[in-house]
Amino acid sequence: MDRDGDGPSLDRRNFLAGVGSAGAALVAGCTSRAKKDQFELEGDIEISGSSTVFPLAEAVAEQFMINYPEVNISVKSTGSGGGFENHFCPGASQFNNASRAITDGERDLCGENGVEPIELTVATDALTVVANNNANWLDCLTVDELRQVWSRDGPETWAAINEDWPDEPIKRFGPADTSGTFDYFREAVLGEEHDHAKDYEPTEKDNLIVQGVQGSEFATGYFGFSYYYNNPDSVTAVPIDDGDGCVEPSVKTAKNGEYTPLSRPLFTYVAKDALAEEHVAEFARFYIEQSGNQELVADRVGYVPNTEAAVQSQLETLEAALEEVS
Repeated sequence: MDRDGDGPSLDRRNFLAGVGSAGAALVAGCTSRAKKDQFELEGDIEISGSSTVFPLAEAVAEQFMINYPEVNISVKSTGSGGGFENHFCPGASQFNNASRAITDGERDLCGENGVEPIELTVATDALTVVANNNANWLDCLTVDELRQVWSRDGPETWAAINEDWPDEPIKRFGPADTSGTFDYFREAVLGEEHDHAKDYEPTEKDNLIVQGVQGSEFATGYFGFSYYYNNPDSVTAVPIDDGDGCVEPSVKTAKNGEYTPLSRPLFTYVAKDALAEEHVAEFARFYIEQSGNQELVADRVGYVPNTEAAVQSQLETLEAALEEVS
């Protein structure tokens, strides 16, 4: 499998082509005033990584480029693992978004190239399982049923899991194995005893998962909550029962801890040495500051914002790294 299957991207050229004065006002209205004169900073920033974190990074980058016209930010959706392996650890990007923590192997790869990743938490996600809008029979899934759906060599039909469900083959659409969402789902749902299904359509593009699920009443898929939040009528979110009843994915249930085991932290990693460049350091600060912005993170993107305490904690982590490179 190609581990460099880049998905959507944002840079200044397509940002300026796509955002009008109304769009710019919307973004500007939900973010804080720039700390420095807008013409003080200049330079390029490359951001790779998670398709789940992509819409948040995109929104933050848009505002930063409005505040600082001489800074160009390119945000690419490469998958968490694809971003670490092909972009961030080789030194081709200063930031890598991730929907799961960096692995020891990825840290080793970064170390071989002289890249020291600084981990920063930017939001919380409610990883969402979806079904076709006509699948009225699939009104909830227990974690065990979800595990059966996505286990390798598991049941081939819905009826084999629950006799009240249709005796039809399960059609699966989900993230590629370069994705942090894939990794998190495998760990949280399948565990060490089960391998992830091979007979599914993998992609780094959430819209392709949705298109696949829309094509059959007997299809299912999973991806980050943001895409569903912004396209609620395209497919149906399936509530998950982790032992205390069926819980729908939402910003509220992810925040209050009811939506388990699919609530998860979202990260960005910045290369420590890159922080020596002022425009990179300022963007890193801005990213963390905006991680607590309710209007941007929750209302616009669809994730749980960091608390004030979490924002402060992440800023302290960042400032400690900045002191070491200054």
